[in-house]
Amino acid sequence: MSALIGDAPGKVMVNASRFRAAHEQDWRRLEDIVNRIERRGTRALTEDDLMALPLLYSAALSSLSVARETSLDRALVTYLEALCARAYFQIYGVPTSFWRQLAHFFASGWPAAARSLWRETLAAAVLTFIAALSGFLLVMHDPSFFYSIMPGEMSNGRDPSASASSLRATLYGTGSQKGLAIFATALFSHNAQIAIFAFALGFAFAIPTALLIAYNGLMLGAFLAVFASKGLAFEAGGWLFIHGTTEIFATILAGGAGFRIGTAIAFPGRAARTDFAFATGRQASVLMGGAVVMLILAGLLEGIGRQTIQSDVMRYAIGSAMLIGWLTYFYAPWKIHGPKGS
Repeated sequence: MSALIGDAPGKVMVNASRFRAAHEQDWRRLEDIVNRIERRGTRALTEDDLMALPLLYSAALSSLSVARETSLDRALVTYLEALCARAYFQIYGVPTSFWRQLAHFFASGWPAAARSLWRETLAAAVLTFIAALSGFLLVMHDPSFFYSIMPGEMSNGRDPSASASSLRATLYGTGSQKGLAIFATALFSHNAQIAIFAFALGFAFAIPTALLIAYNGLMLGAFLAVFASKGLAFEAGGWLFIHGTTEIFATILAGGAGFRIGTAIAFPGRAARTDFAFATGRQASVLMGGAVVMLILAGLLEGIGRQTIQSDVMRYAIGSAMLIGWLTYFYAPWKIHGPKGS
């Protein structure tokens, strides 16, 4: 027998199953219309759909009011709230094209997300630096630590047993170009995976995120220690700097996004844990989307700029310009903020 909802004094009795059966077809049609508008705009609708849209929206609002008043199941109320909000935006909101939304993302959405997560980003940066310093000092003190930190496929002959001349050849492309390209690809793939997993695993109270960020820093420090032990610290720094200021920054931003999700789940405050995690997850996802853009740019610098530019000074200059550019873009105090609520 179907349950009757709303038996409290002064409330209308509502049969939940009959209520859903009576109105669900209209809800589904409204959802279908909204989906088509969001994907292809109003040109995807027929004349009948355009005429029905405001009526279906009004009916959905009425259903939502009844659902709230009679305390129907929370899942239905949440569904109707989301549906009505989407329909409202399509009917009364200002329509924007894909290119305008993309411009908004780069002009305000992405930098605003970075500014809002500056504490988590700073924590990821500090963790990266400490881990890199630790890896550097460990390998300088005992080169055997290198083999415990660096995977074999990543080192590719760049290990403590290599001579100074062979290491120098890998920095300037005077050795095997094929080997250099393979290593560059492996390094980029590794850092991209670290960034993605650092963000995706943030839900586990940010513990995997912290471990991944720390491990990435250890590898960075161990790698530099190998070259520093052969008197090639400056040269190796330039080799990494031209793309690393963008690539490592992207990894740090992804780590910051993962930290935000993890702390939202661990410390939701007064809000429900899932609701707070969802809200902060949207913000963190914007930051992660920008980090992907940075990884693409880093890949171009790594695959083209670093292999064709052989001057250490130019490598450092390009890397420094990229770092200053990112810091200015994200954190400059004169940055124009988007409209409130955006």
